Amino acid sequence: MNVLYVIYKYFDIKAGNIPKTPITVIFGAKAAKAYTIAKDIIHLILCLSKFIEADKDVSPYLKVVMVENYNVTLAEKLIPACDISEQISLASKEASGTGNMKFMLNSAVTLGTIDGANVEIAQLVGKDNIYTFGASSDEVIAHYKNEDYKSKKIYEEDEDIKKCVDFIISDELKQYGDEENLTRLYNELVNKDWFMTLLDLKEYIRVKEQAFADYEDRKAWGRKMLINTAMAGFFSSDRTIRQYNTDIWKL
Repeated sequence: MNVLYVIYKYFDIKAGNIPKTPITVIFGAKAAKAYTIAKDIIHLILCLSKFIEADKDVSPYLKVVMVENYNVTLAEKLIPACDISEQISLASKEASGTGNMKFMLNSAVTLGTIDGANVEIAQLVGKDNIYTFGASSDEVIAHYKNEDYKSKKIYEEDEDIKKCVDFIISDELKQYGDEENLTRLYNELVNKDWFMTLLDLKEYIRVKEQAFADYEDRKAWGRKMLINTAMAGFFSSDRTIRQYNTDIWKL
């Protein structure tokens, strides 16, 4: 979903909508040898990074960075530097966990689905200090149960989404990557999309654009950061273990 936002933003800048503050999108990812689609996503990120860097109209305002071998040492540098913590796992999958807490403690404002620890963060900081979007867990679970989610229908009926997805297999991008990898990822999104990327994409773009607009008010944004850091104490390991003991272990 974040990659598709990058494509959206590329088109937006090309159309003359220059962001007031340059945007750097940082990815850190690994994929098991057999996780083909994950590797295809990483491949797309690398292609976009090279493609955007080569476009002199866009590169001053948008940069894509793929951090290789993301680990604790790199996290110590990257997490304190981030303004927005993206925790965008599909609701009910609970992929977001302690990472959002580390970003929160270092003043990053969360942009995410109502999933995993995002739920508690939203309760702690209040709706004005977090950016949430997307279908609820109940809605997502219902789609799986009813087998009624059709990404192709969204793709065919929404011109903006179609434009972003089609760019994955465009001639421009194929110059920077492997056609087989790009085509396989395109087909995955249009014909399967198991994690329902297209379901939340338009709202994700809208909310992310709002976050960037709000960022320009530095005093207001600083307040959001301060509140996030202040409320991060709830995730203290001391409090967690104490609660485990009270509720479960009873030692």
